Amino acid sequence: MQTFSCRCGNPLFYENTHCLACQSQVGWCPACSNIVAIEPMDNGGYRCTHPGCDTALLKCHNYAVENVCNRLVVMEHGQADTLCDCCRYNEVIPDLNIAGHRERWAALEAAKRRLFHTLDLLKLPHGTKEDGISVPLSFSFMADALPDQGLWRSTAKQEKVYTGHASGHITINVKEADDVERERLRVDMNESHRTLIGHFRHEIGHYYWDVLVKDRDEENCRAVFGNHHRPTYAEALERYYQQGAPSDWPNRFISAYATMHPWEDFAETFAYYLDMVAVLDTALHMGITHLEYDGSLESMLIAFHQVGMAVNELNRDMGLLDLAPGVLAPAVREKLAYLHQIVQAASPLGHDSPAG
Repeated sequence: MQTFSCRCGNPLFYENTHCLACQSQVGWCPACSNIVAIEPMDNGGYRCTHPGCDTALLKCHNYAVENVCNRLVVMEHGQADTLCDCCRYNEVIPDLNIAGHRERWAALEAAKRRLFHTLDLLKLPHGTKEDGISVPLSFSFMADALPDQGLWRSTAKQEKVYTGHASGHITINVKEADDVERERLRVDMNESHRTLIGHFRHEIGHYYWDVLVKDRDEENCRAVFGNHHRPTYAEALERYYQQGAPSDWPNRFISAYATMHPWEDFAETFAYYLDMVAVLDTALHMGITHLEYDGSLESMLIAFHQVGMAVNELNRDMGLLDLAPGVLAPAVREKLAYLHQIVQAASPLGHDSPAG
């Protein structure tokens, strides 16, 4: 992610709603694709102050009223959509009468905005049912529990909400936005990483299996990831939670969970691909790497290895988890190559590099 500039010259960041130097209100302008300072207008809207833009804007409802967004919508003839290009994908939001849910919703929306930024960098198709696309995308952020003495207990007919994807609809349990609960689950499940943005990237991997592979390229996908029909998903899930991952999983998979079923292998590997794209986009804008892309996966892997090793050492200096694995198995590289191919093929214009 790049940084942006306020009209006062102070740097702005992707999540900002105010400039910390001049106190101007700021937000994401869809017309010029920048975080910009905005000026109030007499009609209740705002004007983008980015040089050469000057677009009339309104705040997204979830920015103006709920304070969980920072995006703006374009005004035309004094009218504008109520929700921005990210919030319009929501079907269910958390119950805001429950303490802490607004803060967790804000964290979920921040992660979702970063997800969409990466998808748009890659020019991957997505849309809602109103857009008339074959597999509409939507989100539900739901809770099955309330904090109770440090634990989570059911509040709605003893029903549990499972984070997952089904036919374009992504559900994320609100407790994944609770840092303490998420870290507890990471340790319990012996995961190297468990992040909010990671959940979004994993579940969107399932979505793009439906969009880019299902009934289109299943034979080639099976050749790389395995047969998704045998064993069935239910059989594979039961086996995984009874037996766990094989001890040699790093030789063939990006994560232990990827061993569960070819669909999970696809989603885990897709999430890692998005990790690389997002990290390299930031690294290039921040001057952390100066390696040039030639559009190949190999150049992407070389740059990510360079950045990953540097950040790993910085994280170790601060007692934090590593960002990236030191070595990727040949089988994982083959899977990433397949994903790189279908991602590039999905762009209507193609792209010269994975980070823009």
